[in-house]
Amino acid sequence: MPPTDTINLEQELEIPTYDKMPMALVRGEGPYVWDDEGTRYLDFYGGHCVSLLGHCPPTVVEALQAQADTLMFYSNVAHSPVRARAAQRLAGLAPSGLGNVFFANSGSEANETALKLARKYTGRSGIVAMEQGWHGRTLGSLATTHDEKDRAPYADVLPETTWVPVGDLDAAEAVLATEDIAAVLLEPIQSIAGMRTMPADYVQGLRTLCDKYGTLLIFDEVQTGVGRTGTFSMSEQLGATPDLVALAKSLGAGMPVSAVLVDDAVAATVETGDQGSTFGGGMLAMAAVEATLTTLVEDDLMARATDIHEQVAGAVGPVVEEVRGRGCLMGLHLDRPVEPVIDALRDQGVLVGGSSDPHVMRLMPPLIVSDDDVAAFADALHAALDATTVTTGAH
Repeated sequence: MPPTDTINLEQELEIPTYDKMPMALVRGEGPYVWDDEGTRYLDFYGGHCVSLLGHCPPTVVEALQAQADTLMFYSNVAHSPVRARAAQRLAGLAPSGLGNVFFANSGSEANETALKLARKYTGRSGIVAMEQGWHGRTLGSLATTHDEKDRAPYADVLPETTWVPVGDLDAAEAVLATEDIAAVLLEPIQSIAGMRTMPADYVQGLRTLCDKYGTLLIFDEVQTGVGRTGTFSMSEQLGATPDLVALAKSLGAGMPVSAVLVDDAVAATVETGDQGSTFGGGMLAMAAVEATLTTLVEDDLMARATDIHEQVAGAVGPVVEEVRGRGCLMGLHLDRPVEPVIDALRDQGVLVGGSSDPHVMRLMPPLIVSDDDVAAFADALHAALDATTVTTGAH
C-alpha cells in the first residue's frame, strides 16, 4: 500500500483522537524504526515510553512465537504456567511487601484497579491526587487527571478528587485530616507535565501522613516503573514504599499489558469477584512479561538506564537549560518552544516527544541504546537547534 494511502485510510476510518506523526511505520529493530518509504529513525520516543528493550527484542519475540504455537489465550478461569512464571518474576522484583499481583491491559486500567482496591480496603471514597498529574482516560483514572480540558466533558459523572500542590505537606495534611480519603495517588515523575520529579522528602512525608490518617499511598509507575529510571520501582530512590503500584508501558516491551502490585495487608482483604479482566493475564502478554523481566535482570539493564541518562546529560548539557528525570525517562528544558525542534529532529531522523510544558522535550529511549546512538542524538539535537529560532517570553 502506498504511504499516502495508509495515512489517508487511517484518517478516513478512525475517529480523529490522535495528532499523528506524518509517516507510517512498518518495521523496528533495536533503537530504530523504519517508515514505509524506507527512512530510518532513531527512536528516543519508544511508542510513548513502551519499547524498554528496543523494537522486536529477540528474547521477547522468541517467547511470543513459542507461546503462540502452544496456546494463544485462555482467561483467568484456568491456571496457566506462563502466567505463574510471569507473576513470580514480577513479585520477585516488587518492593518489599508488594509481592501480590493483578494483571490487566493498560495503565489506566491498572490505576483504576488500584483506586478500587484502596476504596474497598479503607471503606472511604475520596482520593487525593497531585496538581499537574496525569493518570489515564477511563473515567476512574480520568477523575484523578488534573488537566481540566481532559475532564471537562465528563465532569458530571467523574468521582470527586482533591488536588494538592506538589511539595506542600501542610496542604496534603489539611485534606487528609478533614476529608474521607481512601488514597493519595502520585507519579514519581510527572512525565506529561514536563518530567517533574517528586522531591524525596515530600514523598516520605506523604508516606508518614498516610500512615497517620489510615490512607493508602498509590504510586502510578506506568512510565517510571520496570527499571526505566534505574531501579525497578522509584520507591527505591525516593525512600518511601507505597501500598499499591500501577505498572504498564515497559512491562511487556511492546505487548499491551499492565499490572498492579498490592501490599500484603490489602491483598489479604481481596475476595473473589472484587476485580476481573478477561484479557488481563493472557498467555501472550504473560510470555512477553516473563521474557522482558528476565532480560532486564540478566542483561543488567537497570544500571544501563542510569549510564544512558548521564551520557545524554553530558552530551546535551551545553545546549539545553536543564536535564530532568531519571534513567531513560528524561526531559530537556529548552530556551525555546520544543515543537519546531521536535519537527526538525524528525527531519534529522530522530523521534522524541513533547509535553504539556511547551519548553520541555521528553526522551524515552530504550535501555539498549549504544554510546554511538547517544552521540547521534546529540548531533541531531545540535542541528535541530541550529535550524530553529529562540523566542523570548515566559518558559
